Amino acid sequence: MLLSMNTIDYLRTFRLGGYAIFDFIASFLGMFLVAPLLSWLCKKAGIIVPKQNWIILTLPISILVHILFGTMTPLTKQFLDPNGHYIVKIIIITCCIFGALGLKRA
Repeated sequence: MLLSMNTIDYLRTFRLGGYAIFDFIASFLGMFLVAPLLSWLCKKAGIIVPKQNWIILTLPISILVHILFGTMTPLTKQFLDPNGHYIVKIIIITCCIFGALGLKRA
């Protein structure tokens, strides 16, 4: 059975609390790699966004992207659930607050 799985599906089998570890690592690594470009683009638009703020904003941005594309991941479902998962909501809102703290006008 393992031989019929592709590599991504296999890597997503490793989970912590129902979340695929691979997805989190890929998201944070991807944001780390594109943060300089995003900061440069925002600076051109008149907003200074430190590179570390992009890392902090990884989860909120990923939830927003998943909502926009209609892909309901477990984290997105938990964030949108009005009847619970308050720890997830607190973490995402905290990331939004700390991600916005270093923003400045250019």
